[in-house]
Amino acid sequence: MKIAVLSPLFSRSSALVAELKTHFSDVRLNVENRLKTPQDIVSFLEGVDGAIVGREIMDEAILAQTPSLKIISRYGVGLDNLDVETMKKRGITLGWSGGTNANSVAEITLSFMLSLIRNLHISTTLLKEGIWKVNGGRELSGKTIGLFGFGHISKRVIELLAPFSCTILVYNRTHNEAEAKRYGITFASKEEILEKADIISIHLPLTAESHGMFSSKEFERMKRDAFIINTARGGIIDEYALKVALKTGQIAGAALEAFEKEPVEDTELICLPNLICTPHLGGNSKESILNMGYSSIGHLRDFFKV
Repeated sequence: MKIAVLSPLFSRSSALVAELKTHFSDVRLNVENRLKTPQDIVSFLEGVDGAIVGREIMDEAILAQTPSLKIISRYGVGLDNLDVETMKKRGITLGWSGGTNANSVAEITLSFMLSLIRNLHISTTLLKEGIWKVNGGRELSGKTIGLFGFGHISKRVIELLAPFSCTILVYNRTHNEAEAKRYGITFASKEEILEKADIISIHLPLTAESHGMFSSKEFERMKRDAFIINTARGGIIDEYALKVALKTGQIAGAALEAFEKEPVEDTELICLPNLICTPHLGGNSKESILNMGYSSIGHLRDFFKV
């Protein structure tokens, strides 16, 4: 069988490629990231039985032109780039495991929390400009943290926050009180979290429901000294509304790991002094890259029984 790896990140990992080729002899890689258009993807998948897909869009139009494809193994955790319903209709199996990058993203989230509340980002920028301004912010310990979502990443964030003795409020569609007791959290409404949280951190999938979930009215309800963090998906935060909120002091600051359009083009937004921004690298630790890769290989091996 033929295997195609669409993800450049996977394709550039010698360890992952070596492991894949141990089990599959006919492997096609995308080392140079040349898949720029839907037709590029269709051509790359011609005659392919299984594909390892990262953030590449696999929609109905593309899937309709890949008749030989039997399984898509997700290199990563989100499924918003895959047309899962069309995959089901066409009999294409989904290989996917949640939580493979949870620790990596949770560590980035914690670093954002500390950098924002202790004023590290702004102080570093000022000092590099020759401005000696001593402002150590506030301590994270004992603060109220609002988490949106209660999946693998959110739960790992809660574990990492344990030494800080924070009050943790969680917004989630379902409420498992046994898990709430286990993790020491309280389920709360969106409105309660907006009004009480010192830091809000988003850990939701991008869906029709979550798109634009944080916009002007949400920032208006937040405390003026509060911060918001998004290490999930771009589009959940209205970036224009966030820009206004940061420029006017409606909220104290923010950290963005994901943007609605990537690479991000709004230079005015990313240059704001009270915004920390990174190029969607939260799940990109060395350990996470390997965890996600070995998981995606495992799904192919299970499917083809090799």
